Amino acid sequence: MHIRRLVPALLARTFSFRALLAAALLLAPAPGLVAQARDYRPEHPFGTLREQARTQQAWLEERLEQNLPMLMRKHGVDMWVVTMREYNEDPVFRALVSPTTFAARRRTIYMFHDRGPEHGVERLALGGTSQGGVYEAVRATATAPDGRAAELWGKDQWDLFARMVRERDPASIAVNISHDHNFADGLTAGEWEQMREALGPDLAGRVVRRPLLAIDYLAMRVPSMSPVYRRAQAIVHDIVGTAFSNVVIVPGRTTTQDVVWWMRQRVHDLGLGSWFQPSVSVQRRGASMADSVAPVIQRGDVLHCDFGIVALGLATDTQHMAYVLRDGETEAPAGLQRALANSNRLQDILLEETVVGRSGNEILAVVLERMRDEGLDGTMYTHPIGDHGHGAGPLIGLWDYQTGVPGRGDPPVIPSMWFSTELQVTTPVPEWDGQPVRMAQEEEAEVTADGEVRWALRRQTELHLVR
Repeated sequence: MHIRRLVPALLARTFSFRALLAAALLLAPAPGLVAQARDYRPEHPFGTLREQARTQQAWLEERLEQNLPMLMRKHGVDMWVVTMREYNEDPVFRALVSPTTFAARRRTIYMFHDRGPEHGVERLALGGTSQGGVYEAVRATATAPDGRAAELWGKDQWDLFARMVRERDPASIAVNISHDHNFADGLTAGEWEQMREALGPDLAGRVVRRPLLAIDYLAMRVPSMSPVYRRAQAIVHDIVGTAFSNVVIVPGRTTTQDVVWWMRQRVHDLGLGSWFQPSVSVQRRGASMADSVAPVIQRGDVLHCDFGIVALGLATDTQHMAYVLRDGETEAPAGLQRALANSNRLQDILLEETVVGRSGNEILAVVLERMRDEGLDGTMYTHPIGDHGHGAGPLIGLWDYQTGVPGRGDPPVIPSMWFSTELQVTTPVPEWDGQPVRMAQEEEAEVTADGEVRWALRRQTELHLVR
């Protein structure tokens, strides 16, 4: 109640002056609150949520209108069916819907029917909305007795689905079932059993598995994403640069967990998301830090972080290295700088060998051969990135699979995709009495539409220094 309305009310009820004063103090803003509210300027590095949604909607339209028809023809698919139920969405779901759609509704069936280059791909949503006009929404309606509405609604929806498939008479119907690829295995057993029954033997016999359709659709970027992604990378580099500085770290006092939570908080304050908890670890001369949970950062330490954000639905994944200067030092010891240069060299080899058409396992084999020929002691575990942090596409090794990744390393590199170049090289450091120091780096790279491979923004070539 406004204070001017409260005063007569209090007087009419013969409240004492003390009660009136107490009420006024209760309603009055705290000291400085008005000034704080007036001066508050929230940071929106990518604009308001509404502005971001417009950008994401434009990406969706471009992916459906440009990428999808090309990929369906590339993989020989006449119809692609993606069906799911609420809170049990297919991994492809978020790349098929508007940014204002957070979950499927009851049952949602997306049907994509290629009518040829002249008429394009028909996009139908059974049980969902038009997603801002990119689908034709088709609904199944049925009158059911009380208590059987949900059961009949589901059956009626499958009947409509089967009728629409028969009308279009596709030669092949792709579904998301795969033993090897998580991104192409979104069709649940329950949905598949009902779909197969609704289709009948003839149409069910046309069902095919084309895992690369779902994988390539998720992996392939559209050109307008790249500037936004570079901006996200710049924010990541800025956060890491600040975290690995005296703004955050006081040697002898700050713990690694202090740095971790500062990073998490900074991401939150910028209105961005996180897809994993950051980590900060320490390597120390003459000491094993393997069992250290949250050590206090000391002068002479080598620091490592693993950090990622989510902006407009796009994930980043970055690992950088830092050195805490000892008293009197102005730069890191030469041996540590050389160790970082060795890691940079493995990055060079990776980018040189990442070629469109090569599988992840093929790239891994040649990269590791060249690495050993140059006397580097490293590990390669690079992965695609984009809609998901560990994204769809060919894995180039895993940290514990350095002879190739069966299945998941077999897909080929395609144009217009992004990789998170995750790797490490371990180098003996003379200034540490020959103690091996592990330089683990991770930086985003993009494969352009023309097949060029380049850094999305830039890579780390010098250690962050904490003074």
